[in-house]
Amino acid sequence: MIDYYEIKSQPITRVMVLQAYKKVRANKGSGGVDDMDWEWLDNNQKTELYKLWNRLTSGSYFPMPVKEVPIKKKGGGERKLGIPTLLDRIAQQVAKTHLERILEPHFHNSSFGYRPARNCHQAVAQANRNTYDHDFVIDMDIKGFFDNIDHDLLMKAVRFYCGDKWILLYVERWLKAGIVQQDSTTYIDRLTGTPQGGVISPLLANLFLHVSFDKWMEINHPEKPFERYADDVVVHCKTEKQAIFMLKQIGARLQKCKLTLHPEKTKIVNVRGKSEKKYPKSYDFLGFTIRPHWVKVNSKMMLMPSIFMSRKSKSSVMEKFRELNIHKRRKPLEVIASELRPIIQGIINYYCKFSSNHTAEIWYQLNSRLLKWVKWEKGLYKRASLRWLKKKHKETPLLFPHWQLVNP
Repeated sequence: MIDYYEIKSQPITRVMVLQAYKKVRANKGSGGVDDMDWEWLDNNQKTELYKLWNRLTSGSYFPMPVKEVPIKKKGGGERKLGIPTLLDRIAQQVAKTHLERILEPHFHNSSFGYRPARNCHQAVAQANRNTYDHDFVIDMDIKGFFDNIDHDLLMKAVRFYCGDKWILLYVERWLKAGIVQQDSTTYIDRLTGTPQGGVISPLLANLFLHVSFDKWMEINHPEKPFERYADDVVVHCKTEKQAIFMLKQIGARLQKCKLTLHPEKTKIVNVRGKSEKKYPKSYDFLGFTIRPHWVKVNSKMMLMPSIFMSRKSKSSVMEKFRELNIHKRRKPLEVIASELRPIIQGIINYYCKFSSNHTAEIWYQLNSRLLKWVKWEKGLYKRASLRWLKKKHKETPLLFPHWQLVNP
């Protein structure tokens, strides 16, 4: 009997490739520069996955360039994603599954982004808890983080934690894969960074910040708690003096790792402490705002840190409702409800996790848009339209999920 490892140079099985295919397929997503779509790949699955496995195991696999796709940021401007081909995404998933098992036990407890069994709500809840006994916060923004990751430093980190030659081989090739810009003709070599949009990119980014920030904080400043979700970081300090000192220390550390703090977006926040200078009183983290709020504790009113939906998030959600043009849809209300239900439920699931009171503004606006639909569709005046909508709410109070929070 011939041993598998005697005939293949890389220890990758066909089962690993098939499992990676199923996982990437479940996430859907668009194709890359080769224009291959899921329908075609599904129909040619056996042939294409076999060829991919054969190239991966022989060491002859080379990824294609990523396709540049711009997406809008909440605060304005654009973020450029690098979308790999479907087969490259599957290959990255094979490596990610293997590498994640090695790296996951080493990652810091305060790192929450793109990790199994960890999420945004856990990070926000911990940030709020740490704000109770730390009056000052450093709200960090790393300038162009994904675009400026140094390849040599990243490969050094991968080698430190993982000795598998096939992982080192393919990670380096993915990092060096170029970019095809929007015009589909311009090709750019990538000298730094890992493209947002790649399957393995979040894991590599986590590893880079684990070495450059998390581990450094653990060794040098273990008394300063922090939360990190990918490159979104907040650090907690007890005094203004500590915050100023830590900001300088962190900036110097990141510079050694060839990263830079954004001079305008990085700031010190004074949640409820004493300071010589004037600082912002709140900070945004993962779509939420944490700021002091008067709370009744044992019959006394106390100023306590609380979690609210951020103004940027509210603006983004209300803009989404505007773009839907609900009032122009000539469909029954039940059909409109079935189309809007996943969107509304997604907003509730995320932003109402801690409290729903601070989301009332967006539900009032949504109800006003539904009222406008009634006026257009039924040809009624405002009061008659409101009576019609209230009657509908009474008959089917669960028609729209947000009606459980704010009645029409």
